[in-house]
Amino acid sequence: MSARELRRAEVLGRVKGQTLRLVDAAKMLEVSYRQAKRLWQRYREEGAKGLQHRSAGRSSNRAKPEKFRRKVLQLVREKYSGTEQERFGPTLAAEHLAEEDGLEVGEETLRRWMLAEGLWSRMRRRKAHRKRRERREHFGDLVQLDGSFHAWFEERGPRGCLMNMVDDATGTTCCRLGEQETIWAAVGVLRSWIGKYGVPRALYTDWKNVYKRQPTEGERLRGKAPTTQFGRMCARLEIRIIAASSPQAKGRVERNNGVHQDRLVKKLRRQGERIFGSGISCGTQSAFCARSGTSRELSRSGAERREAARDLPVGDGTIDQQRLGGAVPGALFATPAAEQALWAHESQSTGL
Repeated sequence: MSARELRRAEVLGRVKGQTLRLVDAAKMLEVSYRQAKRLWQRYREEGAKGLQHRSAGRSSNRAKPEKFRRKVLQLVREKYSGTEQERFGPTLAAEHLAEEDGLEVGEETLRRWMLAEGLWSRMRRRKAHRKRRERREHFGDLVQLDGSFHAWFEERGPRGCLMNMVDDATGTTCCRLGEQETIWAAVGVLRSWIGKYGVPRALYTDWKNVYKRQPTEGERLRGKAPTTQFGRMCARLEIRIIAASSPQAKGRVERNNGVHQDRLVKKLRRQGERIFGSGISCGTQSAFCARSGTSRELSRSGAERREAARDLPVGDGTIDQQRLGGAVPGALFATPAAEQALWAHESQSTGL
């Protein structure tokens, strides 16, 4: 019985003991006098059990058949279960059941089934930490950029770095997988973003010396602002680089990295050969979010998408031909061949 039904049984018990009038009981139960008379009649005929809702203990008319439930749980055990790092959550499992097995089941329904069968356990809620900054109003007004080091291919390959860009207003993502968080890895993902969405107004990064660096003593004496090679590229595109003072400040991309580390690893495990082909390695620098479905799943559907990104004129489809109205005399980004040469020169100079 529910707390309300137990409360009604207590009050009507006092009416039965003649210590309370029925009209006063109706006020205490916050029901009309006619409803109180109906409850009193049921209480006299059936006792406290008569106050229980008639649908209690009965299966819902909209409940899934037991045969369907057993089939779904069997597929979850065979394909989507495993250790705490390998198992699929109810939401992701429901999506793959619909896409791969043609079985439509709500994520909350699947969550209850998995909890009952011991295939899922409730996660401990995080404590409230600090107030989140409000999203920007315009798409492209601020894009958060970060590199996430993780064993993306698990034991099938080396660790890699996922260069991740997340629009602050809508949550739209663009990712590229590389070996390290280098200048050219950042250039590669920025090139992909510009080719698809246009030039953002600002990038929100950390203090890694790829993006920002502290001034040297000579620069302090001359009053010169310190810049990096990536910063000079962004300056030519009129992209402002804002450095965050803590990981929590750029929490949208940090949380997005956590989602990728959970869901993308599982997708690569199941669909890696189909997406990348055989012989893929972390250094291949492949953009894959649009194909793997994570960009669609992580975008903020309710955001007001008023464009703030600036479009560059497109030549033959390469970023080298995109200029600020043709005023910049030369390629803004290095070609892949030039990247290889620059990387070799950098490796020789640093002794790597």
